[in-house]
Amino acid sequence: MTLRKTAGLGALLSLVTPGLAMAADEVVLNSGDTAWMLTATALVLFMTIPGLALFYGGMVRSKNILSVMMQCFAITGLISILWVIYGYSIAFDTTGMEKGVVNFSSFVGGFSKAFLSGVGVDSLVAAFPESVFITFQMTFAIITPALIVGAFAERMKFSAMLIFMAVWFTLVYAPIAHMVWSGDGALMWDWGVLDFAGGTVVHINAGVAGLVACLVLGKRKGYPTTPMAPHNLGYTLVGAAMLWVGWFGFNAGSAVAANGTAGMAMLVTQIATAAAALGWMFAEWLTHGKPSALGIASGVVAGLVAITPAAGTVGPMGALIIGLVAGVICYFSATSLKRKLGYDDSLDAFGVHGIGGIVGALLTGIFAAPVLGGFGSVDDIGAQFFIQLKGVVVTVLYTGIVTFVILKVLDVVMGLRVNEEEETVGLDLAQHNERGYNL
Repeated sequence: MTLRKTAGLGALLSLVTPGLAMAADEVVLNSGDTAWMLTATALVLFMTIPGLALFYGGMVRSKNILSVMMQCFAITGLISILWVIYGYSIAFDTTGMEKGVVNFSSFVGGFSKAFLSGVGVDSLVAAFPESVFITFQMTFAIITPALIVGAFAERMKFSAMLIFMAVWFTLVYAPIAHMVWSGDGALMWDWGVLDFAGGTVVHINAGVAGLVACLVLGKRKGYPTTPMAPHNLGYTLVGAAMLWVGWFGFNAGSAVAANGTAGMAMLVTQIATAAAALGWMFAEWLTHGKPSALGIASGVVAGLVAITPAAGTVGPMGALIIGLVAGVICYFSATSLKRKLGYDDSLDAFGVHGIGGIVGALLTGIFAAPVLGGFGSVDDIGAQFFIQLKGVVVTVLYTGIVTFVILKVLDVVMGLRVNEEEETVGLDLAQHNERGYNL
């Protein structure tokens, strides 16, 4: 059986779903791979709770800190349950898929794995338990909608947020994951789109959804004239540090083995993140006269985002360039571009994740080439860049349109936004009857 060298996640599903290219009983459990995947899974969950919860929680005003953290925790619980009921199946079921044939199964999986049917103690993916693979993928499904929270922070009703996330996960996240990662017969997989750990599936997906959400909900009361400075940048820096550490599970874990690809993914992740942090810092220093803690924390995340699709295919120098480019571009996207266009992306979910994901996805098509120090099977850089661009465009259009429809329907049915009085009081008290600070 020959797997695409840069597959990362998707090709492994041929081992556990219909249309086996290799019988599952030929796979032997490897304790080293299992131990690494257990560790990587815990690291990715650590990225959302507590990492993202603290990162976002520190950036909002003190009256909204609990609301943001509550959303991260509630999404973690909600998506975990939906994943085992049907999410894993519609993302990774390959029934009816055939390489080069475009049919319904090219866009979304079936229900043969619903309620984790057939998954037992002895079920394997590659050389580790399928249960670990399910949980690993679950953590990706959790953090993606959680990232969207940063775009509409401080103004969406908690009830509307829950319904939106459930529907969005079902209609957007799972189909995009299927199209990119589920193997031969999946739309973007057959195109040859390279997305090692989620630049398209996670970051462009969440970033675009966040942009649509903040446009549909409208600006926060008083934005941009009223000061809305972060209330505790210490929380944000601690959260960013947790994201940095946890991201090694995100990227190196996507090698789905304790091997050389995992080692290189870890190295290039560190390089790109460091480069982006410095790139953002110096860009801010040059334009505003002083570097900021919020800036370097944001640069860290921009680098992590940008290297994600490339982590399994680019070399160290490619990672350095990707990081630097992402740090600078995301800085201007989250500052100058946002001010010029006037949208209220509260915590820069689009400016960092959407733009960073696009930058990373496109540059993957260039630096995955062996001639530029990469490890991908890219012979024609121009052709691969076009494939990456096509994947970006499809993701942006699909996510943008479906997210818009979901939000508009929910707005009519139940309303999306808290009223003006609740927004003034703060969502902690208005939505949860609690305070995240002492008076």
